[in-house]
Amino acid sequence: MSSMSIPSKAPNRLVAFILDKKVILGLYLIAAVVSATKQYLHGTYNNYKIFKHVFWHSINHLNLYTENPLLYLDSNHYGPFFALLIAPFALLPDAFGAVLWNVCNALVLYWGIYNLPIKQKQQSWVAIICLHEALTALLSFQFNVALTGLILLAFSFIYKQQEVKAAAMIIIGFLVKLYGIVGLAFFFFAKNKTKFVVGGLILLPILTFLPAVLSDLNFVWSSHIDWKESLIYKNSLNASLVSMQDISVMGMVRRISGDASIPNTPFLLGGLALFALPYLRVSQYKSTDFQLMMLSSVLIFTVIFSSGSESPTYIIAMLGVAIWFIIQPDPKKWWVIALFVFAMLLTSFSPSDLFPRHIRRTYIMPYSLKALPCVLVWLTIVYQMLTVDFRKSIPAHD
Repeated sequence: MSSMSIPSKAPNRLVAFILDKKVILGLYLIAAVVSATKQYLHGTYNNYKIFKHVFWHSINHLNLYTENPLLYLDSNHYGPFFALLIAPFALLPDAFGAVLWNVCNALVLYWGIYNLPIKQKQQSWVAIICLHEALTALLSFQFNVALTGLILLAFSFIYKQQEVKAAAMIIIGFLVKLYGIVGLAFFFFAKNKTKFVVGGLILLPILTFLPAVLSDLNFVWSSHIDWKESLIYKNSLNASLVSMQDISVMGMVRRISGDASIPNTPFLLGGLALFALPYLRVSQYKSTDFQLMMLSSVLIFTVIFSSGSESPTYIIAMLGVAIWFIIQPDPKKWWVIALFVFAMLLTSFSPSDLFPRHIRRTYIMPYSLKALPCVLVWLTIVYQMLTVDFRKSIPAHD
């Protein structure tokens, strides 16, 4: 009998090893270092070049949003506050700065995941599920990795009644990339709403004009105006049938129909109406499971209803999918597992070499189908939030 017990315990030890926080940290650090090193050695780190010059252009009072083909391709789309975040890395040689930038992004995401009000085992599963999508974003040096962490932290700080910290996470995310504003969706779960509002109102002007330490107040003000104009212009380019952006609900409809003129507004209004409906269930607000479902909804909604969404943006949405899947009651229903596997295959793995190239280039990319599983999961989340009594559900937290 003793010889029979050895193999039965071995898989458990292996799973326990894989789910260890330190092992997960190691995996994320390896992904960050390897992705940055690979891209640097191949000379394909254009995004990082754009990022570092946000700092140098701020120092030299140069427009942050014009194209500079002698330095990099494309242009910057992050707010003036980003100059402060990128400063420590921009001061280093590219080889070191690029690697450390990715490492810090991965650490912020790791911090966000392991602050979620769920069991550590569940936190680790969320981290593992999203590792491949994080790698996709890290290969592009995307701030979306850290932004996802900031949204998670905003949620967790509100849950822990640390409202000022939550406000800081939201404002920092918003001042770099507008997506960060979605953290306000957790306002109704705040125990001390006055503290949250007052703290946010104090921090907002301070953080907005803090980049003036690198330039001056006039430059920061004019840069915000330039930022607004650049985002409007970029949005006009996204809604095309051939861009790398618009991997969204609207993008699928536009590309499947072949009509690039289909507007965003009807989809946004419909999406916002569905998103807001669960807020009517005030009696569910105190349920941690309900709050976690709202977090999942926010993370996915942010991406699938944005015409600026591209493949690396989906680290945000996949966190939503992972959290939704992990907090489902065990044993999980067959359709829950099917939806999750569909998301892993089509959303997470489709942009990689793990997926058949012909299918990727012929169907998935031309029709923005990377968004499809996330849309289905989000609609499921909305339905569950409207119908399930989370006060009676199995708690996902300790």
